[in-house]
Amino acid sequence: MSLLDSATVVRGEVLYEPTPESTAGTQMAEFLSSTGHLNYLDLWRWSVDQPDQFWRQLIDWAELEIDDLGDILGDATLPGAEWLPGARLSYPEHALRHESAGPALVGVSQTRPRTQLSMGELRANVARCRQGLRQLGVRRGDRVVAYLPNIPETVVAFLATASLGAVWASCPPEFGAKAVVDRFAQLDPVVLLGIDGYAYGAKTVDRRDVFAAIRKGLPTVRHTVVLDYLGLQVEEGAIAWTDLTASDGPLEFERVPFDHPLYVLFSSGTTGLPKAIVHGHGGILLEHTKALGLHNDVRPGDRFFWQSTTGWMVWNYAVSALLRGATMVCFDGHPAYPGPDALWQLVAEEEITYFGTSAGHLISSAASSLPSTLVDRMSSLRGIGSTGAPLAADGFRWVNQTFGQSVLLSSVSGGTDICSGFVGGSWLSPVRAGEISAPMLGCDVVSLDPQGRVVFGEFGELSVRRPMPSMPVGLWGDLDGSRLLNTYFSQHLGVWSHGDWVLFHGDLSCVITGRSDATLNRGGVRLGTADFYSVLDTLEGVDDSLVVHLEDHHNGELILLVATSAGARQWSALVRQIRATLRSELSPRHVPDRVIRLNRLPRTLTGKRLEQPVKKILLGADPDSVVSRDSITSPEALDGLRLSVATSRHDDPVAAGIRPVQQGAQ
Repeated sequence: MSLLDSATVVRGEVLYEPTPESTAGTQMAEFLSSTGHLNYLDLWRWSVDQPDQFWRQLIDWAELEIDDLGDILGDATLPGAEWLPGARLSYPEHALRHESAGPALVGVSQTRPRTQLSMGELRANVARCRQGLRQLGVRRGDRVVAYLPNIPETVVAFLATASLGAVWASCPPEFGAKAVVDRFAQLDPVVLLGIDGYAYGAKTVDRRDVFAAIRKGLPTVRHTVVLDYLGLQVEEGAIAWTDLTASDGPLEFERVPFDHPLYVLFSSGTTGLPKAIVHGHGGILLEHTKALGLHNDVRPGDRFFWQSTTGWMVWNYAVSALLRGATMVCFDGHPAYPGPDALWQLVAEEEITYFGTSAGHLISSAASSLPSTLVDRMSSLRGIGSTGAPLAADGFRWVNQTFGQSVLLSSVSGGTDICSGFVGGSWLSPVRAGEISAPMLGCDVVSLDPQGRVVFGEFGELSVRRPMPSMPVGLWGDLDGSRLLNTYFSQHLGVWSHGDWVLFHGDLSCVITGRSDATLNRGGVRLGTADFYSVLDTLEGVDDSLVVHLEDHHNGELILLVATSAGARQWSALVRQIRATLRSELSPRHVPDRVIRLNRLPRTLTGKRLEQPVKKILLGADPDSVVSRDSITSPEALDGLRLSVATSRHDDPVAAGIRPVQQGAQ
């Protein structure tokens, strides 16, 4: 099928079409004009066919400060591409170089009053933290790890660490001790930062015992620094944050090679140790300059917020708003406290211009709706980003109906692996309900069939054929590169296979229906799990859901797990509604053979569904052999999963062996 052929599937309606009026003044339009190309697709083709020209143009456009800049790609071979050979640069230097009349950082917290730092104050704080870390003996290449929430001090500590050429990693205080140690211990860190506790909604959470257990599990740590966040007495021997940052010092930046480690991000870690994914100064600087500057249209004076904890790559992405001279808004607390519109209230109160959130949050917002008076107060908003899962068409429609065409909705798919997106949106690309608008610039992303052929109008493996600057420098401890090779490049030689099941249309808009290893082969027809969730997430009474396919006979058994608080009488009606809705809105093949009720479903700590681990448990595996309990929410729910399938009849009101799951500590 040629590039211009259209898929035979029914497509969503166009909700936004670029016009000269809508694109005027956007940075993507400015960049397009500087290259002489006519439209986004031409610009994208040029960006992947001529990477040297594209990235050099971006460096010039953003006025990036890079010493000894020569070739862009010394070697384009995957894996092992060599970017900017011989050049030297600094990520934090670019993050702290802009002047702005407004704040550089804003911190909104349920633990303490609102805080903010001007750029001058941010630089001074980074300089003092840098001096403190130097006095603790931190040097280039050392690892500094943080058990900190999404607050300004965390940004300060990260930038200070990076300014020394040291390597950063963070986990949020919601994580348990084992989940943190499983991650941090791989890095042999020398300094550990943390807090005493935090508030989450109306309750306080003491983390002193957890932090002590983390410290005990990291024998290479020479110094422990504690931020007095909740006002609790901390253990003796720890250094107070105020003492770490008490001494003035110069704000200097260690300019390093392109692939010098900036930070380590971790995979979800549902089985075995989480992958420790190393990202470099240069890759993040180039990729985030492109993604935030062009695709998100972030510029000086903007206020950027993406809901995240410090354990998800979205936090690292949000910090890069500083690269564009924008304000980063940090939020720490319960996102639905004191009410479900809490984050939208934040958008209004902080005059946020770009709001990033999850697909689930948009769907729940659509279900509850927003008061028109609140929408009117969000007049500063220009862009909304959605990630974490495919966004259903109804979510697109709700955003369009609520905010109109003056707010661009970008559904984005990428990952921790590249700390960015493969596909997303831009003001130059149409937006269709239920579709991701386009491949991102510089990303040669395609759909490949099992034979490695590019396909359009049918589903295949999301693959990247040419280097992206933010592909991992490596996996920590993977000295010979074999684990990196097996993780991303074993399916097709020289091609990155990401593990998503994607369909590209002829205009390069796409639909992602879930992980390729979790798609459901139903009578020879492959179904994407995201199709199910797009329907189920909108049904009243369905708190959460997970669908798996057990291939134990020719057609297999399709099992739907539903978390609900409905009573037994309401449950029977809910099952009938689920079956009827899936049949009418999707197809008879989407109707599950069995619907099983649970009080709670486990997810990863970043909110992702556990399709593959749950499938293995339902097939008889010991839960503890396929998933780390410290890496998931509601681990109690694992114990009843296998028993629930073995003993429950079709659509039992309450599955046998399932006990109510209590809300765990946040």
